[in-house]
Amino acid sequence: MFENKENESFPKREERILEFWLQSKILDQSVTRRASSPLFSTYDGPPFATGLPHYGHILAGTIKDVILRYKTMQGYYVPRRFGWDCHGLPVENEIEKAKELSGASSIAAFGVDRFNEECRQIVLRYTKEWEQTVNRMGRFVDFTATYKTMDLSFMESVWWVFGQLYGKGLVYEGFKVMPFSARLGTPLSNFEANLNYKDVDDPSLTMMFSLDSDPNTALLAWTTTPWTLPSNLALMVGPDIDYVKVREIASGSFYILAASRVNHYFKDASSYEVVQHYKGSALTGLRYQPLFPYFAHKGKENAFRVIVEESVATEEGTGIVHCAPAFGEVDFFAASKAGIEIVCPIDHNGKFTQEIPEYAGLFVKDADKEIIKRLKAEKRVFQHGQIRHRYPFCWRSDTPLIYKAVRTWFVAVEKIKERMLEVNERIHWVPDNIREGRFGKWLENARDWAISRNRYWGTPIPIWRSDSGEVIVISSVKELEERTGQKIDDIHCHKIDLHGRG
Repeated sequence: MFENKENESFPKREERILEFWLQSKILDQSVTRRASSPLFSTYDGPPFATGLPHYGHILAGTIKDVILRYKTMQGYYVPRRFGWDCHGLPVENEIEKAKELSGASSIAAFGVDRFNEECRQIVLRYTKEWEQTVNRMGRFVDFTATYKTMDLSFMESVWWVFGQLYGKGLVYEGFKVMPFSARLGTPLSNFEANLNYKDVDDPSLTMMFSLDSDPNTALLAWTTTPWTLPSNLALMVGPDIDYVKVREIASGSFYILAASRVNHYFKDASSYEVVQHYKGSALTGLRYQPLFPYFAHKGKENAFRVIVEESVATEEGTGIVHCAPAFGEVDFFAASKAGIEIVCPIDHNGKFTQEIPEYAGLFVKDADKEIIKRLKAEKRVFQHGQIRHRYPFCWRSDTPLIYKAVRTWFVAVEKIKERMLEVNERIHWVPDNIREGRFGKWLENARDWAISRNRYWGTPIPIWRSDSGEVIVISSVKELEERTGQKIDDIHCHKIDLHGRG
């Protein structure tokens, strides 16, 4: 079988050996002969079969194969069951494109049940091509009994894990500002948000926020997201930054900004005079007039005042940062600390709601020009320009991301972070610098994990909540059957959720 054959090309020899492996069932023998040996258990992140394998799959698959062959040669029983990832945005995005749908409202109109069944039909369309490629790689893996993430047994295992976390007090509901794809109508992870940055031109806008106590004095604050200004609830200053109050000689108006930024805004030293110096902490509590009327009532609830935030810097802007708590992570935490409740007049498709009637139904980025035009007419704009900077785009739809507060379910990762760091010290890493390097740093900076998504084709989070607030968490199909008195053979959201959402 393995003798040298004259003039046999390398690809021909490769195909001949692969054929020998298949006919002789070498993989089956390498596994079954060790069935009574100690088990080496492996969990392989499954690929999507909605697309074809690429270099990344082949490289990772080769590494996985080497490790499992090595453990087999050490005498372990090493099953090699292949799996398919059948859920999530990649599948939904395919159906949205095929059916010319866009966002939650169009999917609801199409029918969640129809949408999910369309998803089910395409998830395994390239399995044969995958099998051919993986076999051609020479990777030993079993395609005869594949698992699928849409299998009832797999989805039930996710429920079981969730139930275990919930029972340990490691699940809670709250708000989080997350990268949000308006095109897909769902939050993304920070990892996903970092996959597609582009250099774009955005407005550079410096606004005048007149003081309640002295309308002739304004705090100058800078933003590159004018669409967030209707949701402004505070202005943030650095507690230890030096600020000044300057008088513009020509107009007689007064402005407050960071001392180190005066020369950026007042090019001619003879055009102004400094009349007062402050530390940022001394500005805390100053009240100002809101730019827009929509949430003016919040002024009675701690809003529209200056608050401190340690991360405020003076490399750009004025050293005073406009704060819209629903649309920035730093803003959110600073406002929460100051007792300011968020407002979020943006829907799941990135459009203004009826809370902002003038711009209702308008995509936020498209509203920038209208907002700037209005504020200029009201003489609230101190400086308007343009800035070129790197901005995140949705890696699936290639549309601009926004940062938006969403109500979501969290796994309380920070509660168990120290334990994870301790366990990481005992793992044998190759190369060993990963322990304190890439993986260790990731663990050190781990935050609570937002696990819910505003989507349809996936494993629903098994929480039922009554109008009275009672919460029930289901951990198994059997438990659901006992509670409903019905036979359950599918737990996708359109089968078990009265509202059609998971």
